[in-house]
Amino acid sequence: MNFETKTYSTGSVSSICQNCKNNFVIEPEDFKFYEKIHVPPPTFCFECRAVRRLNFWNEHNLLRNVDNLTGKEIFSTYPKSSGLKVYERDYWWSDKWDPMEYGRDYDFARPFFEQFKELFYAVPWPSRSIQDLVNSDYCDQATGLKNCYLCFNGGFSEDSLYGVAFQNMRNSVDFYAAISNELCYEGYQLGDSYRVFFGEDVFNCVDSWFLLNCTDCQNCFGCVNLRHKKYHIFNKPYSKEAYGQKLKEFNLGSYRSLMDAKDKFEEFRLRFPVKYIHSTTDSVNVSGDYVYWGKNANYCYEAGQLENVKFIQNVAGGVKDSYDYTSWGENVELLYESVSCGRNCQRLKFCFDCWPACQDLEYSVNCHSSSNLFGCVGLQKKQYCIFNKQYTREEYGELVAKIKKHMVEMPYRDNKGNLYKYGEFLPFEFSPLAYNETKAQDYYPLSKKEVENKNYLWRDIERREFQTTVSASDLPDRIDEVDAGVLKELIGCLQCGRAYRVIAPELEFYKRFGLPLPRLCSNCRYFARLKRRNSLKLQERACMCAGGGSERSVYKNTAEHFHKSDHCPNKFITAYSSERREIIYCEQCYNAEIA
Repeated sequence: MNFETKTYSTGSVSSICQNCKNNFVIEPEDFKFYEKIHVPPPTFCFECRAVRRLNFWNEHNLLRNVDNLTGKEIFSTYPKSSGLKVYERDYWWSDKWDPMEYGRDYDFARPFFEQFKELFYAVPWPSRSIQDLVNSDYCDQATGLKNCYLCFNGGFSEDSLYGVAFQNMRNSVDFYAAISNELCYEGYQLGDSYRVFFGEDVFNCVDSWFLLNCTDCQNCFGCVNLRHKKYHIFNKPYSKEAYGQKLKEFNLGSYRSLMDAKDKFEEFRLRFPVKYIHSTTDSVNVSGDYVYWGKNANYCYEAGQLENVKFIQNVAGGVKDSYDYTSWGENVELLYESVSCGRNCQRLKFCFDCWPACQDLEYSVNCHSSSNLFGCVGLQKKQYCIFNKQYTREEYGELVAKIKKHMVEMPYRDNKGNLYKYGEFLPFEFSPLAYNETKAQDYYPLSKKEVENKNYLWRDIERREFQTTVSASDLPDRIDEVDAGVLKELIGCLQCGRAYRVIAPELEFYKRFGLPLPRLCSNCRYFARLKRRNSLKLQERACMCAGGGSERSVYKNTAEHFHKSDHCPNKFITAYSSERREIIYCEQCYNAEIA
């Protein structure tokens, strides 16, 4: 379909993905959106589009590189072997160099993407994507951090360690997908909580251990699906005094006892139903998983505060009227096929790492506070530029129209044979990152062989190996048996075997709350957290409520449901695969069981 005709289907259209060759459907509302933002319909299915964007985003790996100016070894978002030029972050943001010096004329004898790749790799990039960091040198993809260590994809937090995808955290350790928490440990999908340890899908809870899907609870241990409760242990009420005594008996300062309690909770949680989707009660017409405060938000994942969006991943803080958008958010509108762009941006198409307050950008990367750019790299506070060259407003409009027409008439063909015209995001092979260095590997994990069979790039991450001085299995069982000497040890991770350290603020945190030392390195702990979440793969399933309880009589209902003694007739699209052990209920049946 020629995008210039602006003729779009009024019904559903089945298409075949260029990349995976599977069928996918373009719905009438999709065509309306494409018409609204003046782009052709996609030729990749939504999963391949997501992987293509994710393949450009390194969320949580710090890689070794060399400052292109000084030759000094530095930590960077991009590895030295990427071929990308990097400057130290502060120098890159200074006025000591000018990205406009790399400007060039558009060549109508060559495909657009071929020319853009040359500019992409010619212009230097900042070593890390950070703003306003204080004593947080080992963090990336972050804003407004103070005294943080190995924290990524987050902002406005203090005195926190080993966090990914977060906002407004204080004095917390080991967390993922967490907002506005303090003094928390091992949290996933955690919000507005205080002194919660090992919490998952927890909101507004205090002084609690091992919680799943609990809201407004205090002094609870090993509980599931509770609302507004105090002093409960494995969902049973206790007096304040009895609760305190029982907590002492758990002996949580012992690593062995803590792991025993964790194992017991893992089995206990499987006795209760879960809702087919993780979402807030005020969400309307949403699909996917981990979709919070959404309205008309479909095929979305790990996303919040959404309105009229589709095919969105890992965003928060206000996203409207956008499709195929990955990472960030924060008051953005009309974004399409873009990644790591955010904070007050509007009308961005096919962009990467552009922020803040950018408007009307297409095929631009690492540009900031700019508007009306096409095919630009590394510009700040510019407008009406093409390939980093300045034009008048009138010249810009005329040339952009000609380039779009040329992109259709002279497309680019990637190393898999896929055809790239106007309307496609950047080809996989343009990324300076290997598949296993990006968020694509987290969301769509593949082996090295699988990556190479798909003609993507795999690169063994360069890490310095250190001789361990003690095995994690030989650490003291109790934290009160640990002294400051452990800070000098190189501990062998029980899972990967690589050496890791305990740093001083971390040890202080464990001592304060009587938590035993972890036996896994921070990277293995992160991946253990990821295993707890659902994948992006969706499938149709039926509610497992069989009348008076769940199928196989694992759970007995506490209330009468709308279908009474009959099996629930409801079906839904869910990220819970049929191989999972959880009891999956529809929203009506699940809400009837919430305590």
